[in-house]
Amino acid sequence: MTVQKHEHPVTPRTKDEITAITNRLKRIEGQVRGIQKMVADDRYCIDILIQISAVNAALKKVGFSIAERHTKHCVSSGIQSGEGDAAIEELMEVLKQLSK
Repeated sequence: MTVQKHEHPVTPRTKDEITAITNRLKRIEGQVRGIQKMVADDRYCIDILIQISAVNAALKKVGFSIAERHTKHCVSSGIQSGEGDAAIEELMEVLKQLSK
């Protein structure tokens, strides 16, 4: 996985925002470990699929939360600075990926 570093101005996340996102991701990590254990324990397929669905939903929720913040801060700033079209286009591309 390649992490892209953009040259756009960024509004730093608050410590509370970082903590909330990190805690959500740690819960998701725990759910994934639980799924691994379910597979190792040869649990019923439907039970595993339900847990996979829950992880997918939790990841989407985190993604949309970050997208919301990005819209309110970064896209808004881009619009104010005259670079709104580029900021909106970038956001729309990412939202297309999130909605898959």
